Amino acid sequence: MKRHTFFCRFAYFHYFCNRYIQAEQTIMITKEELRQLLKSTETYRIERTVSTGNKDKFSEAICAFSNDLPGSHKNGYLIIGAEDDGEIKPGFKVTDALLKNIAALRSDGNILPIPTMSVDRYEFPEGELLVCEVQPSPMTPVRYRGRVFVRIGPRRDIASEDEERILTERRTANMATFDVTPCLRAKLSDLNVDMIRNGYLPKAVDADVLAADNRSLEEQMASVGLYDMDSLCPTNAAVILFAHRPKQFIPGAYVQYVKFGGNDKASDILNERMFTSCLFDLLPKLDTFTENSVVTTRPVPVTAFREEQVVNYPREAIRELLLNAVMHRDYSSNMPIRYYEFSDRLEIMNAGGLYGKARPENFPHVNDYRNPIIAEALKNLGYVNMFNRGVSRVKELFKENGNPPIDFNVDKITVFEVVVKPNNEVKKVKAGHKGRKKLIPSQTEFNKLLQYCSVPRTMPEILGFMGYSDRTKFRNKYLKPLLDEGKIEMTNPEHPRSSIQKYKTV
Repeated sequence: MKRHTFFCRFAYFHYFCNRYIQAEQTIMITKEELRQLLKSTETYRIERTVSTGNKDKFSEAICAFSNDLPGSHKNGYLIIGAEDDGEIKPGFKVTDALLKNIAALRSDGNILPIPTMSVDRYEFPEGELLVCEVQPSPMTPVRYRGRVFVRIGPRRDIASEDEERILTERRTANMATFDVTPCLRAKLSDLNVDMIRNGYLPKAVDADVLAADNRSLEEQMASVGLYDMDSLCPTNAAVILFAHRPKQFIPGAYVQYVKFGGNDKASDILNERMFTSCLFDLLPKLDTFTENSVVTTRPVPVTAFREEQVVNYPREAIRELLLNAVMHRDYSSNMPIRYYEFSDRLEIMNAGGLYGKARPENFPHVNDYRNPIIAEALKNLGYVNMFNRGVSRVKELFKENGNPPIDFNVDKITVFEVVVKPNNEVKKVKAGHKGRKKLIPSQTEFNKLLQYCSVPRTMPEILGFMGYSDRTKFRNKYLKPLLDEGKIEMTNPEHPRSSIQKYKTV
């Protein structure tokens, strides 16, 4: 793992650990609070002792407080110098050596993960107290020398299997995925706010609910995982999906296409492209590029008088593989998605191996989501269904097209790689192609146009957004089919050629 990647992940982990405990984090308990605590009935939070040399006992107590089995989210206290009834031992002294010994328990390597704790001396007329204040850990179960200790009321004991399972599930719930963490350098102005407000939120939230929602845009975005209200900034998911320049904040958030002249990387490079825009813009562009530049047909003689067309790769299958790559990749890595075309194969590789419950032995029957916010967004935008049918569908499409079986390399720990080879048999296509691939608008582009026209748009605006210059071809290829199907309507239907004509999604 690269050094940068490690520190990036550690920074986000550290951030969320601090977020989890910040509500309970205090400088230290006051004398008045300590007096009350000595007599408190919340025995699961307190361990009193007059012993000064039992390091095992102290470490077990710290471990138990860190685990916070009751889920109180309250700090625990190891109090040295107090009797079981809460009375301060007369004349008890807290030496500097004792303070150092207790503080050293935090990082001596026996309590893991390392607990968050503070140690201090308190002076009273009756005597002194050493107080070790321990904060609940978000990374449970915490172990002391391999064993999990918990508090059951006033009793400290080793956790049962069920109790350890509860702590493990709590840890999973506390861990935030990369896409939901705040992108601290980004601002709302770095995002395509218009697309979020008019294109995405209406698809992610029920229309009646959205109509009655009077909250700010930031609060609405936060409800779908696109904004962090504590840090007042967009999340990584918002940057990846809707930022004007996502690579500025997440260096690996792009797709690198390279076409090699031979069957290895040492051969000549015939074409190279970088797709660096946000996913909302990138996916339609990538789909169109694949359709026009990667997927090809070639005439194959069947008889002396007849030819049939062979399609090298099924476009829908390649589209599905690329969608899986952008949805499941590890965005904390600086490595882009590699979309490499060789003379004898396609290779698609993304950072991040199988995730969560998905394992080599259960792939592709078990699925899990490294980026749940991004996955949900792609579902809302109509790109994926999240029914765990992607791999099975791809296999079916390749088989129908006559391609060899796909090679899914799931054994690599840090990357996921797919290798596909062109078909090796004749595949019929619709008559009339005459050896050339007929360019048919993709459903992705139709969806993009429909989303953009959720508010009325003029023809020049639409042409600019879709990246077309020929008005007539665009009208025949896109607008006419959508108008005929009733999916788009004119704002001034009585004058179709009006200079102020606009188009709006029905």
